[in-house]
Amino acid sequence: MNFTKLAEKKKLEHYYTEDPQQQIERIYKIKKHFGKDLFLVAHHYQKDEIVQFADATGDSLKLAQIAATNKEAKKIVFCGVHFMAETADILTEDKQQVILPDPSAGCSLADMANSFQVTKAWNYLEKKYGPDIMPLTYVNSSAAIKSFVGQKNGIVVTSGNAPQIVAWALRHSKHLFFLPDQHLGRNTALQLGVSSEELGVWNPLTETLVAPKPAAVKVILWDGYCSVHQQFTPEQIAKLRAHYSDIKIIVHPECSHAVVAAADEVGSTAAIIRYLTQAPVGARIAVGTDNNLVRRLQQRFTDKKIMLLNPIACSCVLMNRIDLPHLAFTLDNLLQDPAALNIIKVDDQTAFWAKKALDKMLTLS
Repeated sequence: MNFTKLAEKKKLEHYYTEDPQQQIERIYKIKKHFGKDLFLVAHHYQKDEIVQFADATGDSLKLAQIAATNKEAKKIVFCGVHFMAETADILTEDKQQVILPDPSAGCSLADMANSFQVTKAWNYLEKKYGPDIMPLTYVNSSAAIKSFVGQKNGIVVTSGNAPQIVAWALRHSKHLFFLPDQHLGRNTALQLGVSSEELGVWNPLTETLVAPKPAAVKVILWDGYCSVHQQFTPEQIAKLRAHYSDIKIIVHPECSHAVVAAADEVGSTAAIIRYLTQAPVGARIAVGTDNNLVRRLQQRFTDKKIMLLNPIACSCVLMNRIDLPHLAFTLDNLLQDPAALNIIKVDDQTAFWAKKALDKMLTLS
């Protein structure tokens, strides 16, 4: 490939006026040029314009694990959000670089819990409930929060293994502190037989614990949520059932408990894909998760009637900041200006404790 035309630096603004087809062709050529030295992964929620280039697709932890097993690639372009790239950096080797195409691709859920807030909450809860309390954090959290959890002998969970990990934690501690998604925590705890009176919610803004019976609390939930999954309601489910007597509803456990209770099935992204794969031909199924993924599944399972639970729901805005221009800009800079790359590097101490919490989960899983 002749890269002489790429020698002149281009500002990102230029990429939004450039012919998209030229960018597509150039990305494929640059990938071919680097060969096994470059590994590009894309989260399930990414748009098709990004997924088309992926060497692997999956949920956040799966992609980090896939990246960690690839010992050949020197550069890992992670098309997801910041906390996912951090996890990939923690699990990969020091000689490998994890690159996030857009530094502003964050996660509103992960941003709802910071170290200062969590430390203040922890100090309060330890005084109230004593030392027999264990922190758990959803993988959708910052490296700093994973590190905090690791330092306190806690553990990371995913939407797929949450029932298994939370059940284990309940056997080993009288009280759990679940970060940062209250809905995954609540849905999992109720599924395992924890009563609603044994649940409390920590409000980081008012620094208060809200619980019907504070003395009886087993699981304290951080008051956080995924904005994408709050766009689904029981009313949407009821409306679909009124129109289609044969419909089945499957939703992600980041949805509210009212939505989960009204659905037929609840599961992680991987579980949703597995459910659709195993469904009989002709089955009508509405899916409550990011619509970028659901539309891709509609194209994949054309022998089934896959529907969007909320057709007008917004896909993850922050995830979608990684678009074709940002990816083309990033791959061009792999060649012409590596210093301009957005390399994600977690400091050694943070990575050490975060990995402890991650490794504990991986061992139990």
